[in-house]
Amino acid sequence: MKLTYHGHSTFSLVTSDGARIVIDPWFDENPRADVKSTSFSKLDFIFCTHGHGDHFADALSLTKRTGATLVSSHEIAQFAALKGIQTAHGMSIGGGFAFPFGRVKMTPALHGGMVDGDESGRFTTIAAGFLFSLPDCRLYHAGDTALITDMQLLEGQVDVALLPIGDNYTMGPEDAARAVDFIRPKVVVPIHYNTFDMIQQDPEAFREMVGSRARVEALEPGETLAYP
Repeated sequence: MKLTYHGHSTFSLVTSDGARIVIDPWFDENPRADVKSTSFSKLDFIFCTHGHGDHFADALSLTKRTGATLVSSHEIAQFAALKGIQTAHGMSIGGGFAFPFGRVKMTPALHGGMVDGDESGRFTTIAAGFLFSLPDCRLYHAGDTALITDMQLLEGQVDVALLPIGDNYTMGPEDAARAVDFIRPKVVVPIHYNTFDMIQQDPEAFREMVGSRARVEALEPGETLAYP
C-alpha cells in the first residue's frame, strides 16, 4: 500500500493490487496541496467522509472526469446523483461493503454534516470515517471528529490511523493522543492541521504526547507512506 498525503485531510492511495483511490478530495483551493485535481486522469474510487468543502469540494468534478465511483453517505450519494454522477455508492454508519480492492466500513464521527453545494438543505448528513481492510494494511481515516468512545471498538483492527489534531473544528492533539490509546494502531499520521491559522499545531509536540505507543509519521504534502 502506498499512501500519499496532499495536505489537510486529502490522500491518494494505491493498493497492492493497483486500485487507485482518493480520500476527501480538496486540491484546487487547498493552500497546502502539492498538486491540483487535474493531476489525476484516472481513479477507481473517491471516498468522502462528509460534505464540508474542505473534504468534498473537488469530489463531483473529479468523479466525472476520472470515471471513479464516489463513495460516501447515502445522502451525499443521492446529492451526487442529482448532479449527474451515475456511479455513486451510498453507505451508512456501521455498514461495510466488499469493494474489489478490499472491505470498507463506515465508522462514526462527531462533526457537522452540511453538504457543500446543496442549496436546498435537503442532503444534510452525518459525518463519518472509513476503515479500509486491505490485503496488507488496515487503514483508518477518522474524518473530522471529536474524541469519541466508539473509537475503543477499533482496538486491534487498525495498522495505520489518520487522525485530526488541529483542534477548534476537530479534536486537538491531546484528544488525538488519547484516541491512540483507544485504537492502538501501529502508525499514526496527523491530519487536518496547519491549513489555517485557527488550526496551527506542532506535529512534533503530538509525537511526544504519543510517545512509544505508536509510530507518528508527520507527512508533508507530497510525501508517501508505504506499508508494511
